[in-house]
Amino acid sequence: MRVYWQTAKQGLRLVLADGEREERIGGVRESKQGFDAFAITFGYDPDRARRGIASLDEAKGFVESFRPWELFTRDQELSVEPHVKPLDG
Repeated sequence: MRVYWQTAKQGLRLVLADGEREERIGGVRESKQGFDAFAITFGYDPDRARRGIASLDEAKGFVESFRPWELFTRDQELSVEPHVKPLDG
């Protein structure tokens, strides 16, 4: 399994991939007020989304802090890959 950031039409998305399937587990996009970020959850949790974050790195860190991949796997060794993957490759 892998966790990585991938470019998207509007910003970045955090992806969990197991070789056969990819699941979007978070995202970041730029807005006029800064960056908006969210980490998925199974249910309603408004604390997992925030608007107006000052920088892209801070927004990515916000999403990663929730470790949303743990909703799909118990693998405690997973970490986010350091490089952003292009959308088409």
